[in-house]
Amino acid sequence: MRLFVFGLGYTGQALATRLRGEGWHVAGSGRGGTVDFDDAEAVRRELATATHILSSVPPVDERDPVLAYYGNALRDGDAWLGYLSSTGVYGDAAGAWVDETAPTGTGRRTARAAADAAWLALGARVFRLPGIYGPGRSSLDRVAAGTAHRTGLTGQVFSRVHVEDIVTGVIAGFGAAAGAYNLADDLPASHDDVVAFAARLLGLPLPPLVALDGLSSMARGFYAENRRIATTKAKRLLGWRPRYPDYRAGLRSVSAMSSPTITSAPPAIDSSDQR
Repeated sequence: MRLFVFGLGYTGQALATRLRGEGWHVAGSGRGGTVDFDDAEAVRRELATATHILSSVPPVDERDPVLAYYGNALRDGDAWLGYLSSTGVYGDAAGAWVDETAPTGTGRRTARAAADAAWLALGARVFRLPGIYGPGRSSLDRVAAGTAHRTGLTGQVFSRVHVEDIVTGVIAGFGAAAGAYNLADDLPASHDDVVAFAARLLGLPLPPLVALDGLSSMARGFYAENRRIATTKAKRLLGWRPRYPDYRAGLRSVSAMSSPTITSAPPAIDSSDQR
């Protein structure tokens, strides 16, 4: 089996490591890639032999670069197609639960919603993901680095997903019908609850409260949206279950895997750049 990943970033490399251990050939573009995205000949050569193709590349300048440059090759092939999208396509739900039947394109992620729809039109399995965390990329890292903050917004909640649960969800999707699938944990929670738990695990003081007007415009946009992500479809049709059903289990696992004396810069909230 041969997988090509557009955007071998944090999640793509976790998937590649798992599949290579099972005997797959995995190639891709991006930080951990083996092929330059702009080397069209090399990319098309990989696409021609791939049994599975996955993109984690977000829109750039309001368009999906993968579809813009390689859309025809994807349409003409018969490989399994997958796309790592964002639950940001649902916009604000005032804290309500949303599933794959909810409307998309009404929030701040209009370009992402358009890319999401375009991949669905290609017959892809579109995995809609909330905030991604895991080893080296979690609230533990930010608290340890002294860059974490609290907001005081106890009523604003969001879902999240451990990187290992994305990997198992994508693999479960290899045998699934085309369509959209939410992958998220079972316990949406406020940012402050997650940060406070991370601080307790580390035995460190609570991070300071920061007013919203002191945050970046991207962060303010994130906190303006409030939703809970339902995953009934993925559980029913993919047979998928999160190994880390809540942030407590996930952060305990991250803490046990490594001592978070982190010096690298933490990712942006709800980051989706080459997941």
